[in-house]
Amino acid sequence: MQLTPPGAPDQGAPAVSVCLHVLKKRADFIAASRALRCGTTGFHLQARKRAEGEAQGIRVGFTCSKKVGNAVARNRAKRRLREIARLILPQHGLDGWDYVLVGRKSVTDTLPFEQMKSDLVRALAKVHP
Repeated sequence: MQLTPPGAPDQGAPAVSVCLHVLKKRADFIAASRALRCGTTGFHLQARKRAEGEAQGIRVGFTCSKKVGNAVARNRAKRRLREIARLILPQHGLDGWDYVLVGRKSVTDTLPFEQMKSDLVRALAKVHP
């Protein structure tokens, strides 16, 4: 049985490595909340095209309010959102865009993972022109 060393690329990763930058500033989250939105069963997607020269690459942020549940439920929901973003955004996200994934009450942490992935692909198709 062959084990891959820590830090080795995942088999499902794209051939060209696309680095996702994580949003950390409140102003970036607010700017995304004022832009395009798409609701899905498991989460809300907020997306905006950045101005020229503002930043490079695909940027993504994650948020879950206390409505999602206690700390355990919120952290589980954010872990799931991070993972679907890691798997889907390199192929379907566009360079020069900011994306914010917002967890939903009692759904994000329990919805089947494959459905969440397909919801993100569908939501990205709706927000991109």
